[in-house]
Amino acid sequence: MESLTGTAPSISVRLFGSFEVRRDGIALTAADMGGCKPRHILEILLLNLGTPVSKTRLIDLLWGAGASDGSVATLESYISGIRRAIQPGQTKTGPLRTANSGYVLDPSLVDLDLFRFRGLVRDAGELPPDKAYPLLLEALEISAEPLLGFELASDWAEEARTRHAADKVALQILAAETAALLDKPDDAVNLVQAAIRAEPLNERAWTVLVTAYEQAGLPAEGLAAYDRCRRLFDRDLGCTPGPALQEAHLRLLRQRAESNSELSEVLAALLYLGERLNAPKGRQLPAAESRRMHENAGRVLDSFLQRVRAAV
Repeated sequence: MESLTGTAPSISVRLFGSFEVRRDGIALTAADMGGCKPRHILEILLLNLGTPVSKTRLIDLLWGAGASDGSVATLESYISGIRRAIQPGQTKTGPLRTANSGYVLDPSLVDLDLFRFRGLVRDAGELPPDKAYPLLLEALEISAEPLLGFELASDWAEEARTRHAADKVALQILAAETAALLDKPDDAVNLVQAAIRAEPLNERAWTVLVTAYEQAGLPAEGLAAYDRCRRLFDRDLGCTPGPALQEAHLRLLRQRAESNSELSEVLAALLYLGERLNAPKGRQLPAAESRRMHENAGRVLDSFLQRVRAAV
C-alpha cells in the first residue's frame, strides 16, 4: 500500500442526505465520475474510509452473480474515471490509492460527514458528561438526514443504513442519558422520544423516557409513557417491562400520589396487599393485625372504586 499523507483534505463528501462530492469548492456529479457504478464504488470506499477494499469484494457488491470475466477490467476503468474526477493530475498523491489488490481512500485527504460522526461519538466516550454532551449533539446534527438515502436499490447501501440506524438510536439514548445526568430532563425527553420512534421496542429508551419524566416532576406524563410501553410490549413481545422500568413506574406512582391524599391512600393499600401476597410465610403478620390491615385496605379500595363508578 502506498503511504498515506497528512496534508489537508482535498475532497469533501456528504453521505447524509443528498450525495455530494466537492473538490476545490466545485461540486462533482455522478456524470463527472462516469455514471452510477463509479459513484457506487466511491460510496463503498467511503463507507470503509481508511480500510482497503479488495477488487473481489467490490465486484461482488457491484455485480454479484452477474459478474463476468471482464468485471475486473471494467472496475479498473471505473477507478481510473474516479481518479480523474477527484484528483486530476494526482494519480499517486490523491485520496484514492491502490492497496492490497484493491483500493483505499486516505482519511487524511477526505473530509467525510460519516467519518466526523464516528469521530465525535468516539471522542465523547472518553470525556465527562459536560464535555461529551455537545459532541453528542453535534454528531446527531450531522446525521439528521438518512445515510445514503439516495441509494434505494442497492443491498450494500441498505445494510449500511441499517447498521447506522442502530448506531444512531444508541447515540440518541446515550445523549438522553447524558442530558439527564446534567439535569436537563426536557432535553432527555426530546432525545429519547426520537429513539423510541425509530425502535419502539427498545426498553432502555423507554426507561430513560420514564425516568426523565420523573426527574422533570411530571409523573402523569411518565405514567402515561409507561402504560404505552406496557401495552406495546404485551402486544408485540408477549411480556412485561423489566425490573428497572417497573421500579421507575412505582416511583412515579408514589410521586403522583404525594399530591393527592386519596390516591396516596389507595396506593398504600395496593402496595400493602401486594407485599402481603408475595411475603414469605415466615414474615406473615399476626392473624389479628393482618386481618385488621386487610380490612382497612379493602375499605379504602372499595370506597375509591365506588367513586370511580359513580363518576363514569
